Amino acid sequence: MPLGKHLRAVVALAALTIPGSLGATRTFDGSRYLWYDTPGMQFNASLPVGNGRLGGTLYCLPTEIITWNENSVWSGTFQDRVNSNARDAFPQVQNLLQNGNITAAGELALSDMTGSSTDPRHYQLLSNLYVDLGQRGDATNLVRYLDTLEGYTACEYEFDDVGYTRELIASAPSGVLGFRIQANTSQAINLNAYLSRSKYVQSNNASVVDGVASIVMKANTGDVDYSTFTAGVRVIVDEGNVTANGDKLYVTGATTVDFFLDAESSYRYETDSDQETELNLKLDAATKLGYEALRKEAIADHKNLAGRVSLDLGSSTDDTASLPSNERMTNYRSSPDNDVEFATLMFNYGRHLLITSSRNTGERSLPPGLQGLWNQDYSPSWGAKYTVNINLEMNYWPVETTNLNELTSPLWDLLALVQERGADVAERMYGCPGFVLHHNTDLWGDSVPVDNGTKYSIWPVGGAWLALHMMEHYRFTGEKKFLKEQAYPIFKSAFEFFECYLFDLDGYLTSGPSCSPENAFQIPSNMTVAGNDEALTLSPALDNSILFELLTALNETHQILKINNDLSASVQTHLGKIRPPKIGSDGQILEWIEEFVEKDPGHRHFSPLFGLFPGTQLTPLASTKLADAAGVLLDRRMNRGSGSTGWSRAWSISLYARLYRGDDAWNNVQAWIKTFLLTNLWNSDKGGSTTFQIDGNLGYAAAIPELLLQSHLSVVHLLPALPSAVPTGSVSGLVARGGFEVDIAWKNGVLTKATIKSLLGNKLTLLVNGDTSLYVNGKKYTGQVSTEKGKKYTITV
Repeated sequence: MPLGKHLRAVVALAALTIPGSLGATRTFDGSRYLWYDTPGMQFNASLPVGNGRLGGTLYCLPTEIITWNENSVWSGTFQDRVNSNARDAFPQVQNLLQNGNITAAGELALSDMTGSSTDPRHYQLLSNLYVDLGQRGDATNLVRYLDTLEGYTACEYEFDDVGYTRELIASAPSGVLGFRIQANTSQAINLNAYLSRSKYVQSNNASVVDGVASIVMKANTGDVDYSTFTAGVRVIVDEGNVTANGDKLYVTGATTVDFFLDAESSYRYETDSDQETELNLKLDAATKLGYEALRKEAIADHKNLAGRVSLDLGSSTDDTASLPSNERMTNYRSSPDNDVEFATLMFNYGRHLLITSSRNTGERSLPPGLQGLWNQDYSPSWGAKYTVNINLEMNYWPVETTNLNELTSPLWDLLALVQERGADVAERMYGCPGFVLHHNTDLWGDSVPVDNGTKYSIWPVGGAWLALHMMEHYRFTGEKKFLKEQAYPIFKSAFEFFECYLFDLDGYLTSGPSCSPENAFQIPSNMTVAGNDEALTLSPALDNSILFELLTALNETHQILKINNDLSASVQTHLGKIRPPKIGSDGQILEWIEEFVEKDPGHRHFSPLFGLFPGTQLTPLASTKLADAAGVLLDRRMNRGSGSTGWSRAWSISLYARLYRGDDAWNNVQAWIKTFLLTNLWNSDKGGSTTFQIDGNLGYAAAIPELLLQSHLSVVHLLPALPSAVPTGSVSGLVARGGFEVDIAWKNGVLTKATIKSLLGNKLTLLVNGDTSLYVNGKKYTGQVSTEKGKKYTITV
């Protein structure tokens, strides 16, 4: 049965009513816990956990539902989608653009360059585990919650004078999910449990064999060219009895019932036999370990990561932060200044979502897609794929700054696959070496243009943007082996493509056909079909910014690795010929090669401001003139309706922070929380939408540190954009480029003390709120400080 219909049926039977809440006697830290005194009545109200590969959500309904996913369960196998006409069409499209015939260029590009099939594979629901406890009356004293520090979710309630607890955990060390139902009265639990999937199920059987109670489902993901998977559940009872009939397990007279869940797919284990062998290995080990030990390892593992950073933005007024999360959201919309702890909670929740959806799970780890790990649909919005003209990159913005650098390995695994696929696409589409990636990919590394629109499809810079994350990883960690063995081959391959693809126009190396995702402009009167809205163009600002950062990264890498050859010389030559940012007639950074009239002046993408964040070219440290122009464009775009999606609004916070405009950044912090959160605090696509997109949550988790610590261009800048609404607070455990772990405390808007631990022994250049009037270990700061690895330095003003 589809989840929505099942939920309606459950509600029709008997909704849980809450005469009194445990919230009256139990308090939750408002910066750490999401909590509610009602069950989750829909997917976007359920509470999520994950171990990087498996994700699950808990509802606390009369018939419990665990909606769970395995991150390699996608709609099918690899597709070769290269358009056979692309290589011939490419120079023709380029010539049309140079001659001003933009409409014809777009038409030819869409017919002859986009993929022969417009859709890559998309993410799918794995299954729902239903657990029917027969509790059809009213429950009392219900409370359900998610602990962002320890990484688990649970609910507690009373039914017929018996107290019940349900808890869902995800263990990264053991690679399984665990679910426990426990009663405070002996032998009070009677239930039936079953797996349900409405499509493509091949077999679904429950059994009790030699005392082992199991449910095993085998399924595929489509009618043709499908993937397969095996999902399994083990059930262990304390007291009571377990029997099987068909696809259901029946438990009677138990005090505690433990469920252990795993699924394996053909992405990693090709045959059903191999999938089942791996499944049994994990479930055997988990059941032998036992729920208590599994819980202990899961919490310790999550807490080790989540606990590295502690943020205090101040206290909320009265009892605002102690209210259930849904009530806090309602209050926040009218009185955001009363609940500053909500902003802290959303930072902690963003890190929880990242920790639970991006882990090294062994060979062929996968990063979080548009919905992270969690998805209830067979055809989710945008396929829940990897969109790489902002969304996948945004998912990883908080990783390095918030002390989670080991969570990047799934991105490297996908990028290595993209390089392999993209090398074939670069040659067959463009006749070029190296690799290329357009604006979207899937778990197979599909690199062909996706969909069929000139505003997004033909944009061959996605691989370069992803590659920049590898340089950032080195700048934070100083891992020279990583730089040499993993990052450098990707940088070289990306450069080899652009060395071929770029052409000279007006003395600058020029990209095209390309676009400025996902905006359009009006064709001017001196070009063909004047007045039409089009998007395909040459050398948009985003391309130039990414190419500048890529070549800068390559140049820096050559210096670090002491490489001096023809390639390093070519990189330096190319770097000097990248088109610089241009300023328009209103003092704004230009989005395109000319000052075209924008179709959407309030567009949600901030593509021309890439050089402000996440790049560096437009920052005040690089150029006050360009930073001012970036501010003009940012203000104009926001004043005309930008920030209209959750991820866009999250991006705007970091952009304002990079301009040192803390109050404007904070206004957008509050706007994001007020506008875009779903019931379970997932980010939504648009205000009022029910479409979950994880990028906004993770982009927000990256934006808060930008207010407190910036470290680009070799300067560690403390409190660069502190909002006046957050006059007193502290943060510990943030990380700066160059390998510095930073703790900061401030009061009445002024730094009281910062402690900087040198992780690598690099030299330290400092600013505090734009000023160099400061002290290091009690001595007046006069310039760059030499540091010793492992030593701490105290900063005061």
